Amino acid sequence: MKVLVIGSGAREHALVWKCVQSDLVERVYCAPGNGGTGGMARNIPIGAADVVRLVDFAKRERLGLIVLGPEAAVDAGVGDALRHAGFNVFGPDRGAGRIESSKSFAKELMQRAEIPTAAFEVFTQPAPAKEWARRHDGRVAVKADGLARGKGVIVCAGVEESDDAVDAMLVEQRFGRSGSKIVVEERLEGPELSLLGVTDGTDVIALAPARDYKRALEGDVGANTGGMGAYSPPKDVDDAVVQEVVDWVMRPAVRALAESGNEFRGVLYAGLMLTPKGIRTLEFNARFGDPEAQVVLPRLESDFVALALAAAKGGLATHPDLRWNPQACVGVVVASAHYPDDVAMTFGHRIRGLTEMPPGVRIFHAGTRYEPGVGLVTDGGRVVTSVGLGDTVAEARESALAGARQVRFEGAFFRSDIAEEAV
Repeated sequence: MKVLVIGSGAREHALVWKCVQSDLVERVYCAPGNGGTGGMARNIPIGAADVVRLVDFAKRERLGLIVLGPEAAVDAGVGDALRHAGFNVFGPDRGAGRIESSKSFAKELMQRAEIPTAAFEVFTQPAPAKEWARRHDGRVAVKADGLARGKGVIVCAGVEESDDAVDAMLVEQRFGRSGSKIVVEERLEGPELSLLGVTDGTDVIALAPARDYKRALEGDVGANTGGMGAYSPPKDVDDAVVQEVVDWVMRPAVRALAESGNEFRGVLYAGLMLTPKGIRTLEFNARFGDPEAQVVLPRLESDFVALALAAAKGGLATHPDLRWNPQACVGVVVASAHYPDDVAMTFGHRIRGLTEMPPGVRIFHAGTRYEPGVGLVTDGGRVVTSVGLGDTVAEARESALAGARQVRFEGAFFRSDIAEEAV
């Protein structure tokens, strides 16, 4: 069959890489793709949210499977339109995708489904939001309700910070329409956990767990980003923890969505915190996480296309158990200077070192493009993810860091403490 992966990040590069490996696949397309996907698939110059052109392309090529990569595609209703046209889609419709595109929708769903999460309130006016935060001594997380590319969360340690965070969203409108409504919730403490569950709207199959690093700088300081690195499997997370998340978080969420008329077919991402009081759900995403996809998919030995097709068709109940590489996997993101500050970042810098990778290192491209006469240049905040496998987390980490050191462009930086906790 022919497969289309929609998106242009490192997550989509990893998805293309897995699709190419499948015996079921004749050809893989990526829309719009990046400088790395073009080396193993055919890049198609169609935006991830361009519904009409994506449907036309699917009809013209008679695609057997479409994989939705970014949240923008889900929120634009790409899945709705393609399903209506009769295609197999791995990714939810827009209604089910509200579990990511609206923080208030997600929190209310968690409350209704009795999914463990932090205490919260929803606000559109700054004064009551600040008062609620003060009652929690300012130790809160202030979240833009809408999509903000992983950057719409401000974690506060005191009243001054919480006041500033509320003003940034509701008064200064720093996040535009996405921040016109906010969720303020109690700040939780503990290690984070990312779990991806493939679902056909009824059944859920958990993928290997991972842990990502959101802060821009080493030591977990700096601004929130889309993710600066990840590793799998995370420290102190066993099969019992994974099963608890499936039973108390994943399945109730999928069931609650179905009961509201929003069947979810695709991969549901649960961002969790392992608190002293137990597992708490921070957020849901309606697609693969990035950079989690880059460290989970290399460990998957089963045919990803067969799994995605079973979810798209509603056949997970009879799908065989997944096979996993027992090795650890670590991914380190190499980013542009000033990331995640969109205003300060500049692109178009030539990228060097990608042909000099140590053995076993895999590079997944994100913000890259090919410029005739120059070669690969930077074209985004997160430029590439350097990924390494190893018999231990320490070995995988050293491999990923060795690859990251080889990636050279003006202003390049990365966190050298990814997965350090597990070494």
